[in-house]
Amino acid sequence: MIPPATTPGPLRALAAGTADAAVGESGAPEIFLWVVLPYIALTMFVAGHVWRYRYDKFGWTTRSSQLHESRLLRIGSPLFHFGILVVLIGHIGGLVIPKSWTEAAGISEHTYHVTAVVLGTIAGISTLAGIAILVYRRRTVGPVFLATTRNDKFMYVLLVLAIVLGLVATVAANVVGGGYDYRTTISPWFRGIFFFQPDPALMAGAPVLFQLHALSALALFAAWPFTRLVHMLTAPLGYLTRPYIVYRSRDVQLGSRGPRRGWERV
Repeated sequence: MIPPATTPGPLRALAAGTADAAVGESGAPEIFLWVVLPYIALTMFVAGHVWRYRYDKFGWTTRSSQLHESRLLRIGSPLFHFGILVVLIGHIGGLVIPKSWTEAAGISEHTYHVTAVVLGTIAGISTLAGIAILVYRRRTVGPVFLATTRNDKFMYVLLVLAIVLGLVATVAANVVGGGYDYRTTISPWFRGIFFFQPDPALMAGAPVLFQLHALSALALFAAWPFTRLVHMLTAPLGYLTRPYIVYRSRDVQLGSRGPRRGWERV
């Protein structure tokens, strides 16, 4: 009889990112929050996009409001989009790439930590400033406000909540506090989801702000397919560099013929 293996397989090792990742005891609340809930959000994210593309292709759009106002849009939109792009790249690098890989590549923990904190804080502030301008624009510009749906308002609440919690968690733990290495806890838990081996004990031991940030992100991804955020999956790169839509109005006088007598133009 072959004895059971005592060392983790390649998939489990990749998910853990470290050979000595401990698996702790977890109760029902931890299992629901950090095992069940992520799979619910992931299912809604994937199935929702399939449903939306199949039954609502014409609604798969940004519903641009540039026609109503462009001055604030030209400031807030680049700040938000370029900021969120850097934030996403940082999250992918920190959550997907194991710590052992960056160390094997010659990147020390100190170098990685300083780079991640500095770039992440700058990108987070840029993203927050951009979305603040966009929300202010939607609230103060009449035509834009009238074009804003309840779905948009709900989306903005989830988006702002995730951004604020992530920025506050980063500053509180790594700028004001003594530092927190999420790559030994949150990252292995995140990778474990895709290998069907999530360890809820890793997230249960994380700081509360990081837990709240993760929960807000799960809520955002669950609602993602049913909001205007779906446009990100259609043209995520070209959208950043595309020119603004040019709107032109008709001339008051068309051609060389003068206006006929009658009603005044409004």
